[in-house]
Amino acid sequence: MALSSRTVKPFRSMKILKTLRSLFSSVDIVTITFLLFLDALNVIFHARVGQWLGLVLANTVVIVAIAALAWMAETRRTKILIGLHRWYCYPIIMFLFKEIYLMVYPIHPHDYDALLIAVDHWMFGVNPTQWLASYSNPILTEILQIAYFSYYLLFIVMGVEVYRRYPIAKFDHAAFLVVYGFYLSYLGYFLLPAIGPRFTLHDFSLLNQELPGIALTTNLRAIINAGESIPSNVALARELIQRDAFPSGHTQLSLIVLYLGFRNNLRSRWLLTTLGGLLLVGTVYLRYHYVVDLLGGALFFWFTIWSGNKIEAWWSRGKDEA
Repeated sequence: MALSSRTVKPFRSMKILKTLRSLFSSVDIVTITFLLFLDALNVIFHARVGQWLGLVLANTVVIVAIAALAWMAETRRTKILIGLHRWYCYPIIMFLFKEIYLMVYPIHPHDYDALLIAVDHWMFGVNPTQWLASYSNPILTEILQIAYFSYYLLFIVMGVEVYRRYPIAKFDHAAFLVVYGFYLSYLGYFLLPAIGPRFTLHDFSLLNQELPGIALTTNLRAIINAGESIPSNVALARELIQRDAFPSGHTQLSLIVLYLGFRNNLRSRWLLTTLGGLLLVGTVYLRYHYVVDLLGGALFFWFTIWSGNKIEAWWSRGKDEA
């Protein structure tokens, strides 16, 4: 008896899904999905995004590269290919951070700093970064600036320990939550673009004079500024800076790292907790974020864990059945 078209279509869909699950990790899928989403935005708003065609082509190349790497890692199973397949997600995060820099303000050309400032003032009766300025101290500034910069190392410390101590499925789960969390925070930048109190409540050009450190602060700030596309000509900084204040990705992703550190009982969890705690204080003290940005980051953290665990479990369960 021939199968009806209604029966064949779901069967084919299930077969395709099983094939995808056998080749791609959850990180691959969420990354490809986000790249396709950015491509759709670039096409829809091509009249506003000057580099839209180049971005679409670059994303297409990245998608093909991810698919090729996933296929080679799954079929050849060499240690190098498996390692590359697991760790490529970290440079991809930075690549996409710079891509959305070219997209956010052209697509949503309005800064919501006035709203965020109003919320902070409503909660505290003062502007927290201005209030904290009276308690500034070069030693404290140095410590908090180092902790803030350590954000870029927390994922590596956590990831390396999980990768070395646990089965690969544990690393895949941790990497998925980190990558998924980053992409959610990037969506927040599109929804509420903001530049932060360094530029609105304070004079950015006077930051090193008003909030000096001891030895490393100035250089660490310069590195962070370069990562946020702030030009050396500070007069143009407010216009060219990346709109990435809300939600606080530093808060959201640091909480994700701490969650994974304690969930996996990592030896490095107390180091991560110390740096993460100082980092959270530094986001406001160092004038990178409003307090409401941290609350937004905490909310995004909760949603990342709640939804991410469900998504990753569904994909991994299906992968085992494939």
